[in-house]
Amino acid sequence: MAKRIKQYIAYIDSLLQRDNLNFKEEIEKHLKQMEFFMHERLIHLIVMCLFAIATVITCLVFVVSEQITVLLLAIALMVLLVPYIKHYYLLENSVQYMYKQYDKMLEKAGMEAFKVSD
Repeated sequence: MAKRIKQYIAYIDSLLQRDNLNFKEEIEKHLKQMEFFMHERLIHLIVMCLFAIATVITCLVFVVSEQITVLLLAIALMVLLVPYIKHYYLLENSVQYMYKQYDKMLEKAGMEAFKVSD
């Protein structure tokens, strides 16, 4: 998924360099891709939160029971939690960047883009 999202962002950035393009069609395609990536982001957020909760619970159980097998499980969950956090970070930042790409596409199409005021 990381490779796909990076390739897609690079593709849209290359489209934004051009002026002789029907951006209205590209906007529709971009919105659809954004939906896919936002869904992926939501799923990874849920999984990451469940892993974090499981890790905390396992650590608490270890503190109470002092069983080494529970500690091993907590360490394994922490090791798995790191890639989930890293991947979710990529998804979140990429989708945020796609919002900016969308605004640029709207401007190129001559449509009103959302402006953030100070």
